[in-house]
Amino acid sequence: MIEAHDLTKRYGSKTAVDHISFTIPPGTVTGFLGPNGAGKSTTMRMIVGLDRPSSGSVTVNGKPYARHRSPLSEVGVLLDAKAVHTGRSARSHLRTMAATHGISPKRVDEVIEMTGLAGVAKKRVGGFSLGMGQRLGIASAMLGDPRTLILDEPVNGLDPEGVKWVRNLVRYLAGEGRTVFLSSHLMSEMAQTADQLLVIGKGKIITAGPVQEVIDAATATAVRVRSPRATDLASLLSTRGATVTSTEPGALDLRGVTAEEIGEAAAAAGIVLHELSPQRASLEDAYMSLTQDAVEYRSETTPALQEAETR
Repeated sequence: MIEAHDLTKRYGSKTAVDHISFTIPPGTVTGFLGPNGAGKSTTMRMIVGLDRPSSGSVTVNGKPYARHRSPLSEVGVLLDAKAVHTGRSARSHLRTMAATHGISPKRVDEVIEMTGLAGVAKKRVGGFSLGMGQRLGIASAMLGDPRTLILDEPVNGLDPEGVKWVRNLVRYLAGEGRTVFLSSHLMSEMAQTADQLLVIGKGKIITAGPVQEVIDAATATAVRVRSPRATDLASLLSTRGATVTSTEPGALDLRGVTAEEIGEAAAAAGIVLHELSPQRASLEDAYMSLTQDAVEYRSETTPALQEAETR
């Protein structure tokens, strides 16, 4: 379990993390989302003692990270996969880490097999691809068989097979009752992987909760309707408070009204429907809505790109 209470970090006049409190429970995968500069990395660094809070506190499994006698057995961390001596082999790197905590060479072999590094275990890390470096970082995090895992962008640089492997791994670990806290910019992957979300922007918590609840709270549910009498149906439902948009002739997107209400109104008016389907918003839609005022580095949309996005 990870618990933060009024956690704050300032760098001079800049407040990177602003009085945030949260609990990451065991047995779940909690996704940590936010724009660049939102305070995600600073928060993760404070959890594992790499940055000292300006005020507030954070504990892992009931203690500050620095007070654990065997940190690798409590917390597995992947914050920077490149933080490895490039002249060492993967096996040498892991054995050196293991020696500091009295971890057996057998466990080193286990995590090498687990992370798919067996074929490159004797090669120098300096020659690794980005994806293989990520696998080594995950192997390092898993070395002490920890109760809690903190992974910053664990799928960065991985191919589709590797992404699926990370997804299955963290789901399996959470199923064993471990605490898994991970960040990612891949919204589609986070939607498939996480149970809970913690969204941060400009150093403050924007929202937190189960994935679907976060999506539903941040986006309006729409219903797609197709009918040969779409104009009549739009007029009818507009009088009942529905918001109507049309993307093409005969098709309507309706908000503020349920599919059941649309179907009953159409039946009562004798209007034939060719399609009646609720449109569930994506995590990306919800994320963009939640963080639209918290983006520090915003790209300008050109007219050509804006036109392409509406097609």
